[in-house]
Amino acid sequence: MSGGEIAGIIIAVFWAILVCFLAYTLVHLSRVLDETETLVASVTEQTVPLLTEVTQTVVHANAQLGKVDTITNNLANVSTNVSALTSTVSHTIGTPLVKVASFAYGLRAAAKLRRRAAAEKQVRETMKGGRASRRSDR
Repeated sequence: MSGGEIAGIIIAVFWAILVCFLAYTLVHLSRVLDETETLVASVTEQTVPLLTEVTQTVVHANAQLGKVDTITNNLANVSTNVSALTSTVSHTIGTPLVKVASFAYGLRAAAKLRRRAAAEKQVRETMKGGRASRRSDR
């Protein structure tokens, strides 16, 4: 065997090893692609019903939000009505109560002044009587 034949055999062996390595890699790549295809199919099967459920949930949530909005508007109306009622009751009952309290205060003040005037009158009469008795004693 000559040097060219040996070199040809070495190159042929190298190419054979390279082809086996590429074949092995392609087989594994084929398996990975098969697994990926299976995974994508599985995800698709599970995603479609999930998306349907999410859509239904969003629709239901929107309906509930509409109800909450209605309730909130009604509560705002009730709050306004209660405020108006409180103002009316306060004006209707509060004003006469203030007048009655003022009148009662005025009566107490007048009675106090009257008692004081009566007491002062009695003191003056007593003092007058005391002076008169002292003059008659002289």
